[in-house]
Amino acid sequence: MRILFVSLGCDKNLVDTEYMIGTLREAGHTFTDEEEQAEVIIINSCCFINDAKEESINTILELAEYKDAGTCQALLVTGCLAERYRKEIMHEIPQVDAVLGTGSGEKIAAAVEEVLKGKKYESYQPLENPPFSSGKRFLTTGGHYAHLKIAEGCNKNCTYCIIPKIRGRYRSVPMEELLTQARELAAQGVKELILVAQETTLYGLDLYGKKSLHILLDELNRISGIQWIRIMYCYPEEIYEELIQSIKRNKKVCHYLDMPIQHISNAVLKRMGRKTTREELTEKLAHLRAEIPDITLRTTLIAGFPGETQEMHEELMYFLNEMEFDRLGAFSYSQEENTPAAEFPDQVEEYQKSIWKEDIMELQEEIIFDKNEEMKGQELWVMIEGKVEGENVCIGRTYRDAPEIDGYIFINTEETLMTGDFVKVKVTGAHEYDLTGEVIV
Repeated sequence: MRILFVSLGCDKNLVDTEYMIGTLREAGHTFTDEEEQAEVIIINSCCFINDAKEESINTILELAEYKDAGTCQALLVTGCLAERYRKEIMHEIPQVDAVLGTGSGEKIAAAVEEVLKGKKYESYQPLENPPFSSGKRFLTTGGHYAHLKIAEGCNKNCTYCIIPKIRGRYRSVPMEELLTQARELAAQGVKELILVAQETTLYGLDLYGKKSLHILLDELNRISGIQWIRIMYCYPEEIYEELIQSIKRNKKVCHYLDMPIQHISNAVLKRMGRKTTREELTEKLAHLRAEIPDITLRTTLIAGFPGETQEMHEELMYFLNEMEFDRLGAFSYSQEENTPAAEFPDQVEEYQKSIWKEDIMELQEEIIFDKNEEMKGQELWVMIEGKVEGENVCIGRTYRDAPEIDGYIFINTEETLMTGDFVKVKVTGAHEYDLTGEVIV
């Protein structure tokens, strides 16, 4: 059958999508990007925050029209929304033929087969099982970089977060399995591995009795063909000295760390259920920069958490101005049902959340522009991502930029460069979030 596969949400969800596509390809199915041509439509959904939930629901409803029109024979929903709202989806959207929870990705081919026989299909596996990582994987990222999901689930139980309920407890993927995956990806031409999980810093604690991300980095660094290894989603309180030293000694590991702090006010952090304080965060950031002076630090923040005041917001703004994160994203607090924070009495008005979020991003725009100005004259290795159509300009990323979420460097060159190529570039200009440069001959 011709299948349209839509993947929503985070890069961890994208890994699941790639394994499901691989499973379906092995079962003999083909794929299309055109809704009108699809005989089967599969949506891997997200529901982390309200905006993601709305996007998933709207996508399902829009694509359900092709089922009504008769061009689509089967409509399936997988992933987080399917896990969280299993009864509601089947009951309220009758066009949906199958619902598979977050632990049921390996059953996708069987689900398609059953639905095409005219049956409804549901599957919800226990969220104690290892993460879906078996079978042939089909990369959707262009082939020059790939995400390596090193664990599933989370044990943190932050008061605002639904993830533990829809992804289960923390389960690390065995190291040998990850190394096999990484070697296979390298053999396919992947040059950058991006390590992802709900939290990467706890990797191995459940399997080996100790944090083992530093050991995994040592092993990945030895794999021929891989040139960059990037680490995402590090809880700041779990960043440990052996990990820092592993980042320093392994040449392929990018001096880049994504560490969501969510806020800085100790009162807000306590209500969030976070296991750190402003003082500890300040010390951690200073230590990271002292040990790895050229490290790029990325974070994310929540604006308007219940109980947050103007004074707490100003405390956050002062801290951000002082710490000068290299990369930053901010989100308005989303009141998620069945989380403790949703029941807190002092919810912040939506307009106030928006104002505080805008404050944060305006300040960050100034910070990153100044930082980009300081990059002028520096020489950096750049991975080519593509070309500006009709111009002698290539688009690339430095070690300071993760794909899709960070900035780019635009390179004026008449050379023929291919996606995935590495070239040495001198930075010549700075913009709000991006750089310009020229190839060093």
